[in-house]
Amino acid sequence: MNDDLCWQAVQDRDATQDGRFYYGVLTTGVYCRPSCTSRRPLRRNVRFYVTPAAAQADGLRPCKRCRPLQQRADSRTVERMLEVCRYLEAHTQEAPDLDALAALAHMSPFHLQRRFKAVIGISPKQYQDALRLRGLRQELRAGAPVTRAIQDAGYGSASRAYAKLATHLGMTPRQYRAGGDGIAISYASATTALGRMMIGATDRGLCFVQFDVDDARLLQRLRAEYPGARLSPMDAAAGAAFAAWMDALDAHLSRGQPLPELPLDLRGTAFQMKVWNFLCTIPSGEVRSYTEVAAAIGRPRAVRAVASACAANRVGVLVPCHRVIRGDGGLGGYKWGLERKRALLDHERAQVAGSRPGA
Repeated sequence: MNDDLCWQAVQDRDATQDGRFYYGVLTTGVYCRPSCTSRRPLRRNVRFYVTPAAAQADGLRPCKRCRPLQQRADSRTVERMLEVCRYLEAHTQEAPDLDALAALAHMSPFHLQRRFKAVIGISPKQYQDALRLRGLRQELRAGAPVTRAIQDAGYGSASRAYAKLATHLGMTPRQYRAGGDGIAISYASATTALGRMMIGATDRGLCFVQFDVDDARLLQRLRAEYPGARLSPMDAAAGAAFAAWMDALDAHLSRGQPLPELPLDLRGTAFQMKVWNFLCTIPSGEVRSYTEVAAAIGRPRAVRAVASACAANRVGVLVPCHRVIRGDGGLGGYKWGLERKRALLDHERAQVAGSRPGA
């Protein structure tokens, strides 16, 4: 290896050199890919290695940000998966034929499934479902008749469309066209370590977890998010579930207990759902940049759209948009205030550090 060329690749964060060599930072004890987005080290503290094993032999551990031991998709694989996406976008009326998609990508159906999910974040079937759902939403928002909107979106039957909207929106197509009129959302609030918190839920799960200074402002936020819904305070029938959800969230925020897996009723575009699904895979105590998220979902140029999707998140903490920061290490934005974002990240890092052996 030429150390000068390697150092230039590190300074340029040259992703084309990933896998060709690794660099170790002696002061932090980690080794990274050349494209790692962490703060650039001083040249005198850097060593270069041909393999991860060589770096680990020097007592270095893999970086948690760039994950040098994980195989990344090469540019040709990414382009093939994007070609499959374009095919699915042009054939929403047809059921996805895995064999045809595999032939298009020049790989076996098994490998297509694995590589598509690794690059795009969801399976080909889920991607086509999201496309159809987006098309149905657009038609309904434009005031199209429900039957025609269902047909144009590519659903084979009205029952299938109703089932999809019930699963993803908690409402029927007619209710969605009417702005959510008639949908029941129950809500409750409590004081937590991050201030006053309100949760709201349909009969399918939590659709609202937000923070503010008082209940009046929180209720105003809920109305703004779901202007056509029928809002009501938590009733006795739902009391036990709401109390358990609230206790679980408060225990996580105030006492460091693991983040609970609670039922969610997320509502968003296909792109937003892709971003939110990826956010839920970021381990507690770790962060990703907006650029890294965009690359991970197969849309490397959609950095601003990723930031907008994070800002559109209605379910705080459970969909952890607080784990996304700027590429320069700055916190970036957070709809519930940067102090809360900083507190959440500090809390998670302390929790992870405390769980390590010998801590």
